[in-house]
Amino acid sequence: MATTLRDDLHAGWTETVVELVHADTYSDYLEMADGLLTKGYKDAAAVITGTSLEVHVRALCVKNGVTTAVAGKPKKADTMNADLKKAGVYDGLRQKQNMAWMGLRNSAAHGDYGDYDKDDVRQFIDGVQAFMMKYPA
Repeated sequence: MATTLRDDLHAGWTETVVELVHADTYSDYLEMADGLLTKGYKDAAAVITGTSLEVHVRALCVKNGVTTAVAGKPKKADTMNADLKKAGVYDGLRQKQNMAWMGLRNSAAHGDYGDYDKDDVRQFIDGVQAFMMKYPA
């Protein structure tokens, strides 16, 4: 039994299980955001999607050995996003797309509801879902 577990660990199987659990959890939040958007709550959908993105970026940092805190304080999402680009986890275009999405989330969280519309939030949800699939954490 112990040999089998050791073999699974060496093969990276447990990492895959963790990624699947993360993906399932994030998927639930994105489904919630999708449901809210369908019911006309674009602002709540944008906040939930943005939070899912930030949590995923943080998990990507952990997975790739990128620090998530400075002097005991959590790094901001934009800093972690830049750090992931520097670490080669993804390229500059992905970093810029994430920054645009984080901007949409900030607009929603700070009451700047006119900065985006329902179609923007739909693209946000779909884009974050695709990002999480391409870059599992």
